[in-house]
Amino acid sequence: MDNVSVVRIFTLTGLNETMDHRTAIFSLTLVYYCVVLFLNISLIVIIVLDENLHEPMYVLLCCVCINAVYGTTGFYPKFLLDLLSFSQEMSYGWCLFQTSLLYYYACCELSILALMAYDRYLAICRPLHYHTLMTRRRLSQLVSFSWLTPFCIVSINILATSRLELCGFTIRRLFCVNWIIVKLACPNSNTLLNNIASYAAIVIYVSHGFFIVWTYMHLVRTCATSKDDRMKFMQTCVPHLISLTTFVTVIVFDLMYMRFGSAQMPQSLQNLIAIEYLLFPPMMNPLIYGFKLTKIRNRILSLIYVRIQ
Repeated sequence: MDNVSVVRIFTLTGLNETMDHRTAIFSLTLVYYCVVLFLNISLIVIIVLDENLHEPMYVLLCCVCINAVYGTTGFYPKFLLDLLSFSQEMSYGWCLFQTSLLYYYACCELSILALMAYDRYLAICRPLHYHTLMTRRRLSQLVSFSWLTPFCIVSINILATSRLELCGFTIRRLFCVNWIIVKLACPNSNTLLNNIASYAAIVIYVSHGFFIVWTYMHLVRTCATSKDDRMKFMQTCVPHLISLTTFVTVIVFDLMYMRFGSAQMPQSLQNLIAIEYLLFPPMMNPLIYGFKLTKIRNRILSLIYVRIQ
């Protein structure tokens, strides 16, 4: 096989079986991407401009929407260009850049969802201490941590990957993925650092999962004895649970397929599995929170009413 460390070009083969329908796919994808951008940016603007929404829960929701904007931007523009092109290629540098964006998006999403669980735990289980514990300074520190930790994890993984000598250039996906690039390494390449970094990331985010489970155990126990707390849980925790369950499910499904899945599966199904985490959460989150959270829903309705008038 050609040595990609010299060629510096990857060939993406995920679109090979769907090029006959590329006009329809392009149109639907463009509309979907524009709707995702509109919903998430609208929610960001509403939260930023309305001082009544400058509370930890809404600030974290704003972070989720910002994450969705750059996460989807790491995939959809290149995918749309590929639909207009007869050859789907990407330079080695751009491939690593796309990989880092999508990897960072996934890690940040999990970190922010863990923070949202912590915020709900404090608000419902320790309401008297909430404003003391969740100050603006503490919130800034936690948000910074949720951005910087994934940055360090992704940087180490991408740096380790960039040092590999590659003996393959074909990626059977719609976009670049770090683990698949590692699998293209030559047999004599040392992938120990990649494996250590990958397992370290798994340990960190599994611990996030245990932390979320711990917070919800306390939330359920507290809400079981109080009608008011049950109302808070239904209004603010249910959207979080839906977001969390959706994202974790599609990520785990994709990771399990990437590690253990069969290459004999139809390419269209492989593509769907690969982009689920870029397809469902970025659209669902602003819709769920926009309709479920009273303050945001009222703000949206007031803006619509002003426009009508």
